[in-house]
Amino acid sequence: MNWFVLQLAEAPLSSPVVRLVLAAALGLFLGLEREWSQKSAGVRTFSLIALLGAVFALLADDLAYGTSLVVVGGVLVIAQGVLLAVRGLVDDDQSGLSLTTSVSMLVAYGVGAMVASGYVLEGVTVAVISSLLLVLKRELHAFADNLSREEVRSATEFAILAFVVYPLLPSGTVEFSYPPLGLEPIAIEPQIVWLMVVTVAGIGIVNYAVVLTYGGRGIAITGFFGGLASSTAVVGTMLDHVRDDENATTYAVAAILLANAAMASRNLVIAVAFTLSAGVLVGAIVPLVVVIVGSFAIAAATADWSETVEIDLESPFSLRYVLGFGAVFLVVLVVGSVAQAQVGAGAFVATAFVTGLVSSAGATTSAVLLFRAGTIDEPATVLAVLLATASSIGVKSLLTWTSPNREFAHRVATYSTGLLAAAGAAAALVIV
Repeated sequence: MNWFVLQLAEAPLSSPVVRLVLAAALGLFLGLEREWSQKSAGVRTFSLIALLGAVFALLADDLAYGTSLVVVGGVLVIAQGVLLAVRGLVDDDQSGLSLTTSVSMLVAYGVGAMVASGYVLEGVTVAVISSLLLVLKRELHAFADNLSREEVRSATEFAILAFVVYPLLPSGTVEFSYPPLGLEPIAIEPQIVWLMVVTVAGIGIVNYAVVLTYGGRGIAITGFFGGLASSTAVVGTMLDHVRDDENATTYAVAAILLANAAMASRNLVIAVAFTLSAGVLVGAIVPLVVVIVGSFAIAAATADWSETVEIDLESPFSLRYVLGFGAVFLVVLVVGSVAQAQVGAGAFVATAFVTGLVSSAGATTSAVLLFRAGTIDEPATVLAVLLATASSIGVKSLLTWTSPNREFAHRVATYSTGLLAAAGAAAALVIV
């Protein structure tokens, strides 16, 4: 037995044996939730179905009728799923659950076939996403039930913007210039620009869904996920809380710190995900991580995360939300490019700092785009991202001084200053 395990561990993913074992494991993974939910098909059935898909896919490479065998196997799984669905129709309130199980079985078969055919990463991705959809059943249903008709319509419009407009845009680089404004030619990648806008909007939507589903259950959810959706809403809510109750100071400070962590996390995702092909902005990673980890550490040490706090967020599904960010992004891009052409990279960095007072995501996105185009170098891009982040933290701290609770404002200012100092020291060490 030990010899078999050793041989399996040393075998590459291209080995049919390894792929068969992986297919069976992924099937078992998919069947865990069904087994836990006490459905008619569980871990053994799902594992065998995935294994069957893998076996048929491997045979398809060696047999003349192999492809037909894969199709027949799929039809058999579908037939079995239909039988389960029909059985569910007979039992009251079980048809939907049986239908889910039936479709999941077909997914398991497909995952097994994908892994055996060499699409290992794709198969694992499908298995993980499918498992999440099964596990998050209650949350997904609760979120969908809480959506208003306007939000559903706006979500459809957002999906059109995200998935229909994107492929229609030019895939290459397009140069834009406007000599009357002194605007030098800027190399723009329309699809990347749109993808960045949609990504930022998508982050807001996902976190709006989290707050809508779990909101009020704890500072971690209210502060962090609310901050990803709208840090302004978090600050406004905390100002109201400390105005009404002095005992709210501790968790209000924690919520704002977590909103800062959320903002830094979003900037970090933009700075890393969209610079992989042009060279990752290493100088921005460490300082942003310091802000994120430091904010969580202070919040964990100073507040009770289970404290219930309701937050009222504006729906990010609307086109106004997406186009509003796009407008900020476009203004920063044009103004920053003109300033950079007339004065130098320092002018763009200053523009990014000022923009961070309103939207650090817009400033970060613009800096990353210009870096990809080669308009500004890596040091200027890193400095722009970090200053936009710092100005966003600073403006939150300034807003707290509008509260009559000076202890609240003083704590936020002290912790924010400490975080910025630590991030600055980390940036200096990385640059040196």
